[in-house]
Parts: sequence; C-alpha cells; structure tokens
Amino acid sequence: MGEIKAFFVARATQVLFVYEAIPSGMNYSNGKVAGALIFVAVTQFVLGVIVSEALYSGYSISDNYISDLGVGSSSMIFNSSVFLLGLLLIIGAYFLHRAFNFTMLTVTFVLTAIGAMGVGIFTLDTGTIHNIVALFFFLFSGLSAIFAVICSYVHGFKLMKMPFSAIAVILGLTELGGFVLFVGNMYGLGVGDFGLGVGGMQRMVLYPVLIWLAGFGGYLMAHPDKPTTQKTQ
Repeated sequence: MGEIKAFFVARATQVLFVYEAIPSGMNYSNGKVAGALIFVAVTQFVLGVIVSEALYSGYSISDNYISDLGVGSSSMIFNSSVFLLGLLLIIGAYFLHRAFNFTMLTVTFVLTAIGAMGVGIFTLDTGTIHNIVALFFFLFSGLSAIFAVICSYVHGFKLMKMPFSAIAVILGLTELGGFVLFVGNMYGLGVGDFGLGVGGMQRMVLYPVLIWLAGFGGYLMAHPDKPTTQKTQ
C-alpha cells in the first residue's frame, strides 16, 4: 500500500505543477501550456507502467501484454495512469489548438486521448471494446507525429523544424509500422514477433510514440506560439 500511496502523491504533485505553471495571461503561452501538459502526461504514464510492472508478481515484459497490467494486482495504478494520460492529452489538445489552430493535428490528439482514456476504463477483460480503444490510441498517436510536421509546413509556419521534424516522422512511421506487425502477429497473419514476444512487440509500438510525445512537449515549451492570422487547416 505504501508504494501505491507514493504513486498517487507523485501524480497529484505533477498535476499541481502543471496548474501552477499556467500563467494568468495566456495570450502568448498556449503552446507552452500544451507542451507542459503533454510532457507531464507521458512522464506520469511511463512511471505508472514501471511501478505497475514492479508490483505485478510474475509479470513478463516479453510474454504479457501491456494491458495485462490493467487487470492484475497493480490495475489501480495502471488504469488511473493511462486514463490521466488521455485526460491531460485532451486538455493539452485544447491549448495546442488555441496556440496553432492546426485542426488536423488537434483531431488526431483528441482521438489519441480518447483511446488512452478508453483503455483505462475498458480493461483487457472487456474484450472487443478494449481492442477498439487501444486501436484508436496506437493508430492516431502515430499519425499525430506525422501530422504535426505536415500541418506546420502546410501553414507555412515551421513548428517542427529540422532535425526534430525528421525525428518525428521517423518515430511516427516506426510506431505505425510496428503497429501493423503487431496486429498481423496477433491475428496469425504469418508475421513473427522477432523473438520479442507479444509484450516486446507491443512495446515497440508504444515506446516510439511516447518518445515523440515527450519530445514534442519539450519542443512546445521552448517554442513561440503561431501567429493567430494563419488559416485553419
């Protein structure tokens, strides 16, 4: 119980940090607020996964799905952490849209967030609905990395500049490619797991997008907002 209490105290502290970081006049800081929310969302989720794996007796990162953490002994930690991931991302998407008005990117972020919250609500034992919300998260999170680059260039405002724009595309394509291989292996389409096991393969899908989101959050915190005269895409 001590570990669980410490985990929730840490989550509350992170949310409080984001709240205190929001300045009273946000006319020129929406991008930075979005970046802080996205960064904290990913950070607390990574810590939540680590703690959940440590407390789940007999858990194997190779043989178990990540979602197994949501129905095991550490389910409270994992489910609250992945739900908070989605909640912070959807709030971050609001500030992201206020800052840059990139509709395509906002939509992918919102769908990613809905998928994450859905995973926290509809756990692995719910069956089909869990698979659907997990599909939302994996598909649209990978697309968000690519759309962040596309939208910024379409608008003529290079939010994503080299080399980070190239890194974002690579991570997005890696995530989407891993997702295709993971689904193909799961449904017996002759795609192997390359010796990683189902858990290892799933992490090859998840981790690239977490790296992208954390990097994007940091990038936003250091980047000026887009001028409000740009057209909506």
